[in-house]
Order: sequence, then structure tokens, then C-alpha cells
Amino acid sequence: MRIGELARATGSTPRALRHYEQHGLIESRRSANGYRCYDASTVTRVRNIRHLLAAGLTLQDVDFFLPCLDGDVTTAPPSPAGLQVARARLAALDARLAQQRSIRDRLAAALDSVD
Repeated sequence: MRIGELARATGSTPRALRHYEQHGLIESRRSANGYRCYDASTVTRVRNIRHLLAAGLTLQDVDFFLPCLDGDVTTAPPSPAGLQVARARLAALDARLAQQRSIRDRLAAALDSVD
């Protein structure tokens, strides 16, 4: 299947698919006219990548899940490495949220002092 077909089948964009390919998460072969061609199994892989990204992981984090991207990552038993990556990402998000809350509280206090 060509890149546009894969994009439609996965709810992705051709640009995102090229990005995933640059990071080594998916592979294509080139047709005689130079178009990217993907195996039908790539649909599952891209859906899993998008699922992991939507959960807050980065493309670098997704690398740890390469062995299970062709199956159902939502029901597969988690690997120790995968759990470690997810916990580290959660800690980073928690720290970022705490920082944002602190900034918000300072801004609210500054506005309260003006009123």
C-alpha cells in the first residue's frame, strides 16, 4: 500500500509516517516510480505507535516497544523495560505539571494583589 493509503487506514498523515520511518519504527520499499510501498501489516504497527504517543510517550520511548508493535500493545503483558520507560515518562510529566501549577499559582497571586 502507498503512503496515502496507509495514512488513511491509520488516521495518520504522510508526514508523520515519513517521520516514523526516519526513526526506524516502520519500513517501506520503493516502487519503480519511487513511491513508498508498505506491507499491510504496517497498519497495526502505526496504530500501536500512535497509541503509545497518545499515551504520552515519545518516539524515543516507542523504540523500547519495537518487539511488540506488530501485535496488540493494549493487551500484551508489559515488559520490565517498557514499564520502566512508562514510569520515567510519567515522572517527567508529573514534574512538568508541578512546575506549571507553580507558575499558575504565582500568576494568580500577582493578579490577586492587583485587584
